[in-house]
Amino acid sequence: MHYFIAEEALTKRAAKFDCLKTIDVLGLESFDFSIFHLLALILFIIAIIHTFSTNAIRRFARKIELKTPKNEQTSVRRAIRIQFLYFFAEVEIVFALWAIPLFLIIAVMHGWNTALEYLNTRDFTEPLFVVVIMALTSTRPIVHLAEIVLRSIAKCLGNSLSAWWYTLLTLGPLLGSFITETGAMALCALLLSRQFYAFKPSGKLCYATIGLLFVNISVGGVLTDFASPAVLVLAHCWEWNTAFMLFNFGWKAVLGIFFSNALYWLFFRKELSELGQRRAVMSNVQTPNPEDSDTPIPLWITAIHVLVIVWIVFISHFPAVFIGSFLFFLGFHQATRHHQYPIRLSRPLLVGLFLAGLVIHGGLQGWWVVHLLRSLTPLGVLGVSILLTGFTDNTGISYLATLVPYWGDAYKYAVFTGVVAGGGLTVIANAPNPAGYVLLGKHFPDGISPLKLFYAAALPTFILYLIYFITGPFFS
Repeated sequence: MHYFIAEEALTKRAAKFDCLKTIDVLGLESFDFSIFHLLALILFIIAIIHTFSTNAIRRFARKIELKTPKNEQTSVRRAIRIQFLYFFAEVEIVFALWAIPLFLIIAVMHGWNTALEYLNTRDFTEPLFVVVIMALTSTRPIVHLAEIVLRSIAKCLGNSLSAWWYTLLTLGPLLGSFITETGAMALCALLLSRQFYAFKPSGKLCYATIGLLFVNISVGGVLTDFASPAVLVLAHCWEWNTAFMLFNFGWKAVLGIFFSNALYWLFFRKELSELGQRRAVMSNVQTPNPEDSDTPIPLWITAIHVLVIVWIVFISHFPAVFIGSFLFFLGFHQATRHHQYPIRLSRPLLVGLFLAGLVIHGGLQGWWVVHLLRSLTPLGVLGVSILLTGFTDNTGISYLATLVPYWGDAYKYAVFTGVVAGGGLTVIANAPNPAGYVLLGKHFPDGISPLKLFYAAALPTFILYLIYFITGPFFS
């Protein structure tokens, strides 16, 4: 029996090796420039431009919709065109949409089988995990448990809206080191929507808050070696453990989070106080959420939810196991539906699609990223890593950094701190960001502007840059 299992494993390994030889015609291992690489880069740049243009496309679609006469005979045809515009304005579908011409280019230039094998050999574990963890952390028992824990801390700080705001932007991201960054993002975004955004803050404070959230989530997962995708890639390759992460990166992340939040709180303290007064008035007249229920949640149901999340996080690198576990959980959710919110998978699936598209495109960008990083000093690597992370997922940059041979400790420190510090600059900079984007997007009437998000996240990113620079090995 053991012989059969070993033989089967060797057969699968050989088959995978053949697949890698097949897709090596794409130059994934050599990182040499070719016409194909140029076309892949052009499509990647177009996808990024499309991502930053979604708000403009949405406004254009709304303008056409408002100008369309309702009694026009061609209204059906025009309505279809308008819906297509709204479809192209959905940021979650952008990279998957531009993966279609990329697939066709691979098929034309290198053959149909090579195109299929390229997609088949991408690692979609992270997108699948994001879908599952977003669905789990949005369940009623988990949301209520998180509210109880954070409410007790907010009460110690006065239970004001400011206390909730500061607690969610400080403790919430640090939980990402234990329940994964994606889980922390989903919880923080849900609770910020309930406890802060529901009271209609100004546009500046809206963007300041989401900018802080994205940056803090990106660095909040560095206290351990297992919760952040970027950490997982580098910690496994460079043999970093939790103690190493905590003493070399974790305390600096905590310092940056506290300092950034305090600075933003001082700037917006007057408006936060006014929002607190508005909250007191609205709490007396606000209609209850139809999904909420006064029925208390039995402790054993909450305990099972927590255990399922712990189990999913523990086996997060094995998609067949955590997807199967999630399917079993759906049956449990249905059996206890009187104590649950309805599970809506549309948002998690869209976020997963977004990340899957990034994985497909990112696998073909190593030829220029690696060459660029090789040519820089450690301090230059820190700055360039932050900028590159703003335009491609920081996990991808982390993976590509491991391909650079003979890097010293200063280079390793620089690239890691760069990718985590820059993980809040854009919606595509860090894997959990699309989850927060989708959950909080409804509070931005014209959609979340990529440029305003970049400006809001720039200051906390710069603060982290200074902290990592001053405490780093650049002066030794």
